[in-house]
Amino acid sequence: MQKESCTKGWGRTRHHLGQTAIRLTAIGWSFEHKNAVHSVGNNILLITMLSSSKEIVITHEVGINSLHVDATEGRYLLSGGSDGSVVCYDTVYPLRDSASLCKQHVAAFKTDRRVPRGHKFAVSSVQWYPVDTGLFVTGSFDTHVNVWDTNSLQVELQYDMPGKVHSVSMSQVATSHLLIAVGSEDPMVRLCDMATGACTHTLAGHRDAVLAVQWSISSEWTLYTGSCDGAIRFWDIRRAGSFKVLDQDTSQMGRRPPIVKHREWPISSEKSKKLLKRAFGDKSGATSSHSRKSAAHERVAPKRVHPGMASVNNYATAHNGAVKALLPTNDGYFLVSAGADSRVKLWDVESGCDTLVNYEKTRVKGNRATQLALSPDSSLLFVPTYTTIQVYNLWTGVLLKTLRGHFDNVNCCEFHPYEQEMYSGSNDRKILVWNPPPPPRIDEDGKDVCSTKAKGASGEAEEFSTRPDEDAWSD
Repeated sequence: MQKESCTKGWGRTRHHLGQTAIRLTAIGWSFEHKNAVHSVGNNILLITMLSSSKEIVITHEVGINSLHVDATEGRYLLSGGSDGSVVCYDTVYPLRDSASLCKQHVAAFKTDRRVPRGHKFAVSSVQWYPVDTGLFVTGSFDTHVNVWDTNSLQVELQYDMPGKVHSVSMSQVATSHLLIAVGSEDPMVRLCDMATGACTHTLAGHRDAVLAVQWSISSEWTLYTGSCDGAIRFWDIRRAGSFKVLDQDTSQMGRRPPIVKHREWPISSEKSKKLLKRAFGDKSGATSSHSRKSAAHERVAPKRVHPGMASVNNYATAHNGAVKALLPTNDGYFLVSAGADSRVKLWDVESGCDTLVNYEKTRVKGNRATQLALSPDSSLLFVPTYTTIQVYNLWTGVLLKTLRGHFDNVNCCEFHPYEQEMYSGSNDRKILVWNPPPPPRIDEDGKDVCSTKAKGASGEAEEFSTRPDEDAWSD
């Protein structure tokens, strides 16, 4: 009955899929990274230990590739495994009664390859429907993108892609569309419309597989993509082509540079003479056919190039290797990228410049997509690095902590949107919970209650250990 009560409160969007009125979900914090309403403060630096009050019971039989916590309730955690399974956990109410202080959270439900139209190969990306928990989206290496109904655990929509799916993303601020951005082995980024059940857009510009796709926080029409060709492209889905390609050779330090006005270059003397003749006429009266042809040729305007076509021919790269992860800050002003060149970079979205923040000792492994995490106030960055998780100050690049607890490579990190909790998934099948240690319990005299003494049945303090020459049996 506990499991039934847990899944009873899923959102209701199944029968209104084509006519759902999208509304902006209240995130709960302001978009000022220095004045966040739900800022976790400096105490978040205490996340150096595994949670002593919460444990996620192992459900996956193989490694975990992706994690996502719903933003509406902040209660349900989705995880995608390498065996094609998708598991959901209730992070608020444990479904297993335990006498210990550490509450064990078991799976609320699980889908695998035995479900009709379920994924056959590894699930690379999972995401909740931004409005409520009635739907969730998954992408897999079996070249399918599935839209699931949470109540019936059945696939409502399925999209076929030309190659392995590496990343799926839905806009958290969209009010005018229901598009799912898909990055796959194909260089083209595809946008799937949940309202029509078809792929409506194809974005061409990359020259290799697309590993990372992320929607902008500040605009529902802006999409960020990262590819194995090392390029990061910005797209306005209302027009053809990308409008910005990030270049690692274009950088800035400190404030954004001022806007450079168009410079009018001085006109040569020969060109000025021709302009004067054209304006006032040639006084000599000798106009040859050759001069008339040259003047007609000069009057022809240069051929304009479509911005989308110009961006296709732009081969600028943001990393010297595949772009494995993209993550915008919560104010939408900056974008974090991680590449196979073991570099993590912070980009100014408005100017498209590298801010030259040096993140110390970054080691990003392999050419598979990875998942970074940011604290709600965008002050701390969590980067999976082999079997550890490195915690950086986002604005200075200083390495603050290194979290150790996994026995295999860490693939994904997810920070809870409303609580001081961070979840990590690894190839060792485990989902670890990281949070600050509980505050010490102090009595009236200012002493720690959790000391070498404990209260006995008589109410007086007793020592845990007994004397060696004295038995502990009662008379």
